[in-house]
Amino acid sequence: MKVDRRSFLKTAVAGGAALALGAGSAFAEEAELAPLPAPDPDPESMFGVDKNINMETIDQYVGRPDVCYRDVRMLFDPADYAAIGGNADLSATIKGFKIVPYPYLATLTALPVEGAYDAETLFSLEWDEAGNIIAAKPNYLESQQILDDLFPKDKAIFFMCGGGGYAGMTKALLIFLGWDPELLYNVGGNWGYTGENALELIIYSEEKDGVDIYATWRADYATIDFSRLHPAE
Repeated sequence: MKVDRRSFLKTAVAGGAALALGAGSAFAEEAELAPLPAPDPDPESMFGVDKNINMETIDQYVGRPDVCYRDVRMLFDPADYAAIGGNADLSATIKGFKIVPYPYLATLTALPVEGAYDAETLFSLEWDEAGNIIAAKPNYLESQQILDDLFPKDKAIFFMCGGGGYAGMTKALLIFLGWDPELLYNVGGNWGYTGENALELIIYSEEKDGVDIYATWRADYATIDFSRLHPAE
């Protein structure tokens, strides 16, 4: 049976029906999507990574039209994540995730590494003694519009980073700014991902004399050009 793509997706969003999308496939067989489990941050996780949807289970949840996928790392982070066993360069992501670096969105909280990004951001944040956001000042006239465009409020949003920290910061920022917490998931750190939907962005090539090929053109990347934005008064 031939399925009209636009009308079917409209029905899927409105009524919970959708297409079961295989990894990397544009459209697969018609099927009923199981409801997402409600966000359930693990209290034993330093960053509140979700108990149900995380790097161990994420392959079960890729390709859904009712989910917005965001990798909130920088392509090349100045912070020394190698000192804690991480990777400052975004060497791989997961298929379907759009890269929207959190350090460009808002002020970073204290990090356990040196050299963290400390330049332009869309918002400047203040926190209380418990680490909760108490103020978010937009630095540009376009700041809110950028968030609204990149983080739709009518879908679930999965946040991923390297270890879970930037993902948790992004989730906290959006909740403070009015997003529904029941639609926001910290799915954890890609450094520990071993699933089948990896998208390699840095490739070691023995054929090219052992050099690293930076295949950043593969990434779905949200460019935020601060030089083109208008400072808020």
